[in-house]
Amino acid sequence: MPPIIDFMSTMNISLPDDLRAFVDEQVAARGYASTSEYLRELIRKQKDIEQLRQKLLEGASSPVVGVMDEAWFESLRERARRRPTE
Repeated sequence: MPPIIDFMSTMNISLPDDLRAFVDEQVAARGYASTSEYLRELIRKQKDIEQLRQKLLEGASSPVVGVMDEAWFESLRERARRRPTE
């Protein structure tokens, strides 16, 4: 299998001194190798949040297919009790 090549682009950003100081503190305190590594993680986390938000909105707008009341949860517990342990 050929090696996977991950191309990266460069992005320059401007920050006020107080935000730059905050980023530098985070990089040092949390053990990041670089500012870029810290910012990539923040962006990945925001991407995950956006994906979760989208799934929640899809779920909220989906049709109701049943009621999850006490009886439903009890039947779920019963099924779990009957399930063989590994």
